Amino acid sequence: MKSDLFSGEHLAETGTFPGMSLQNAKCVKYVVNGEMHARQGSMIAFRGDLQFERKGQGIGGMLKRAVTGEGLALMAVRGQGEAWFAQEAQNCFIVEIEPGDAFTVNGRNVLCFDATLSYEIKTVKGAGMTGGGLFNSVFTGQGKIALACEGTPIVIPVTPQAPVCVDTDAVVGWSEQLQTSLHRSQSIGSMIRGGSGEAVQLRLDGQGFVIVRPSEATPQKASSH
Repeated sequence: MKSDLFSGEHLAETGTFPGMSLQNAKCVKYVVNGEMHARQGSMIAFRGDLQFERKGQGIGGMLKRAVTGEGLALMAVRGQGEAWFAQEAQNCFIVEIEPGDAFTVNGRNVLCFDATLSYEIKTVKGAGMTGGGLFNSVFTGQGKIALACEGTPIVIPVTPQAPVCVDTDAVVGWSEQLQTSLHRSQSIGSMIRGGSGEAVQLRLDGQGFVIVRPSEATPQKASSH
């Protein structure tokens, strides 16, 4: 059988070194030698001796997720083998976290990560009781995390001289050391006239970066996991 489909661009070769890499723009490959963690339902294929087990979030994490819809529904992948992860053909990106780093990320964008990383669901300070970013997941430690994002994300530097305001439905993640607060960009007069649809944003101050995607969040499909 012959086809361009069988070219090296599409062929999944046997992994040599443990850890994650991009199989292509829409998929992450992970060579498992021990344990790693992934979003429930994100595994699309595997080979080798691997076990997949639901991973709990602890009582605090479960309560926050029940209240807000935010959080990480995770599974632990253990054993030796290779697994491929994807999320509705979204673009995939790998971020390497080093000791001393702290990365805040929206749970909907997490695909998989090394077991050497720790995460905690935290309240976004200063965000009040508004929409998308009330609770986010903060990753620390040393290792890699793979993100899935609709479209190609934009990384915007944040400096003390140039704070950045982002739509909570579009933000993917930011440097944990940044200070967060709400910013109201819509005047009372505009609200009376029906509003612009951009009333409140999340403001980030300090030194670091913020990642946004080129679209606002859409309602997530119901999951059986």
